[in-house]
Amino acid sequence: MSVTAPAGFEAAGIARGLKSSGDRDLALVVNRGPSTAAAAVFTSNRCKANPILWSEQVIRDGSVSAVILNSGGANCYTGTFGFQTTHATAEAVAEALSVSAGDVIVCSTGLIGTGDQVFRDRVVGGVPGVVAALTQNGGTDAALAIMTTDTKAKQSVAAGDGWSIGGMAKGAGMLAPGLATMLVVITTDADLPAAALDRALRAATRVTFDRLDSDGCMSTNDTVTLMASGASGVVPDEATFTAALTGLCHDLALQLQADAEGASHDITITVVNAEAEDQAVTVGRSVSRSNLFKAAIFGNDPNWGRVLAAVGTVSEAEATFDPYNIDVTINGVMICKAGEPFEDRDLIDLTPRAVTVLIDLHSGDAVASIYTNDLTHDYVHENSAYAS
Repeated sequence: MSVTAPAGFEAAGIARGLKSSGDRDLALVVNRGPSTAAAAVFTSNRCKANPILWSEQVIRDGSVSAVILNSGGANCYTGTFGFQTTHATAEAVAEALSVSAGDVIVCSTGLIGTGDQVFRDRVVGGVPGVVAALTQNGGTDAALAIMTTDTKAKQSVAAGDGWSIGGMAKGAGMLAPGLATMLVVITTDADLPAAALDRALRAATRVTFDRLDSDGCMSTNDTVTLMASGASGVVPDEATFTAALTGLCHDLALQLQADAEGASHDITITVVNAEAEDQAVTVGRSVSRSNLFKAAIFGNDPNWGRVLAAVGTVSEAEATFDPYNIDVTINGVMICKAGEPFEDRDLIDLTPRAVTVLIDLHSGDAVASIYTNDLTHDYVHENSAYAS
């Protein structure tokens, strides 16, 4: 049941004509309490959509009563009119639920520049209908409503000792930090204050959504919101809650990776024995953003030279390593040892969808993984025709 698995939450997803397909495109997740503690993280892109500008203010007091989300239009770079649309959307939700508009997170996803009067009428005018559709079993409908180029809904649930966490996510393209092009709503019936939720959420997203780098393109609308109803009456240990939340975010991130636009391989790049974790992340990300490497994987070609070439673009200030003492292992076969050819490349089978690349820097003991995809004809086609 996704976001409605924890006690205290209702959700809905309806169609309002924002999508040309006529599918569901307006979602609402409501926290019925007794607590409204919340936390949220947003895109680090300086070019922020109107819903981000609004929601950054909403989360400041750590209280959120509802999240309303639309697909079919990003409401980004739509000027003052677009911000007024976001405000009007929050006001409409607040009136319908008898809550404060300052406690309503607003999220939009779709084509940048979409947010005219027709868009406003369909979103704001859809609020009464989506409120009327709210149910304790509405999580899947909400997850379907936030999809854009996604081919399937992304949902996950994690169970604790007397409490639970539920989540839904959307995202298939522009997957890169911060957060990747995603809208994510996470709910829990654990009883935790906003400060603890914020710490847990930032710890979880740092090693999950922020490590998803499918195509190196950062969105303007990324939002991950965590709401706690406290309905279970259970106050879990913060470390235990953070671990469960991280597991749920990791599951959702891998679902996003698996549904990346046009991808035929899901690639996990793990950098080991780095001097520091941030250095391992930088090295892994440099490989994940190499179009030459990604194209090679698409062609089932274990071209380890492209891995080393990408690693070499990282400056000495960014990561410490000897470029002639690096090992590269692809799908369990060490194809390069100490910067030289090692095992026979014909031992590597790249026909399965899952691909693992292990890069050993021999510089320390830090480890980090980056999650990416190959570069395919379908990805190019889908993104060349996105506006139409």
